[in-house]
Amino acid sequence: MLKIILQSRRAIVPFNEPARDLRVLNKPLWLIQRDVLAPYTTREIELPQGAPLPPVHEPCIVYRDNLFFDEGYMQAFLSQARKLNRPVRAALSIKDGAFREHILPLSISYTPAGDIYLVDLWYYPNGPEPGAEPLVIDLQSREIGYYHIPQYMAVTQGDLTYQVPLRSLLAIDSWVHIFVADGIFGLFGRGARFEERLDRDPIFKIQVLAAAIYEGRQLLQCSKVVQIGRNCVIDPDAIIHGPTTIGDNVTIGANAVIENCIIGDNVNISQGCQLMLSVVGDGTFLPFRASLFMTSVMDNCLIAQNTCLQMCVIGRNTFIGAGNTWTDFNLLSSPIKARDGSGALRTSNRPVLGGCVGHNCRIGSGLIIYPARTIESDVILFANKERRVIDRDIYYEDSDHLLLPQSNLHPRLYPRPGEGTAESW
Repeated sequence: MLKIILQSRRAIVPFNEPARDLRVLNKPLWLIQRDVLAPYTTREIELPQGAPLPPVHEPCIVYRDNLFFDEGYMQAFLSQARKLNRPVRAALSIKDGAFREHILPLSISYTPAGDIYLVDLWYYPNGPEPGAEPLVIDLQSREIGYYHIPQYMAVTQGDLTYQVPLRSLLAIDSWVHIFVADGIFGLFGRGARFEERLDRDPIFKIQVLAAAIYEGRQLLQCSKVVQIGRNCVIDPDAIIHGPTTIGDNVTIGANAVIENCIIGDNVNISQGCQLMLSVVGDGTFLPFRASLFMTSVMDNCLIAQNTCLQMCVIGRNTFIGAGNTWTDFNLLSSPIKARDGSGALRTSNRPVLGGCVGHNCRIGSGLIIYPARTIESDVILFANKERRVIDRDIYYEDSDHLLLPQSNLHPRLYPRPGEGTAESW
């Protein structure tokens, strides 16, 4: 089957980079798309934005390259599309909890059609042709609690929940969608699928129990739920609960606690670090007592000691100094707003949400960052007595290094579309 990829050159704030090049679940988005479709396609055509579809006469799948989808969704979509044997376009229903609560907010990629929204994903049995009909695939969402807030902090609700799908389809239009794809659809979804398989497959349940008994470990610590790569050094005092995936050449120090995470290759997690429901990219270093909660860190970052990141997204090649805290809750319970696909501020539909730091940033020590604030790629922030609290979005023009004569030592690698590099400033 032929694969036709439609380019989306829209840069995602604050990374200033198209979605296809950003990491989701510690893989570039384009690589996830390729891996999921590998069993179904044999060749591909990539079209620039606005180019017409080629006149081919063979089965093909067409999709926009800012889409995140998993194996479960694609298998269900293609199976149903082939049974129909006519042109179809993927659609999502507003009645689906995961779409309504997590996908639609801050999105600009979907086309409304009544109570469904059309997605830039098509299947053509005989080549592209007009008149594709909507095909709604159930995401199989289920409500899962993740946070409890005391009543004095949230009068109308105590338990906070996510609508977690067993199948995932999501357009990456905002940095918040990276958080959704990694945390809610990725790690929470993996846990939900694990529990669903335990309930459905008694043989798998017996295999997990047998592995735990044979290894002398607790159920969530056995090799069936904690997968460890090659050449890893893990201190015996480290606590690792699954489902967790650890890459190759990883070092984990004493008293580190890791629960339901994805750890990339060549990662160093030092003593006393705590990671929960987080994705840590290749080559990242976490010195002692760094903490990540529901946070995505892309490749080659350093999160220094005593820094706490909650519900955040951090771009590649970024340094976060010691003692920084990203807050995730508005004390007056006002709606948290975030940047959508067009860069406008809109309600995020999230009662708790951290912030986002772009690529190639250097953040000094001792800062407090308010919920949903973003720091643009290539920014350097020095902590000083005038600026300890980040209560607004930080842009490249606000970078402290631009005030120094040595500003050329930190080149601008990720300019906004249409702007130049550091030499133009």
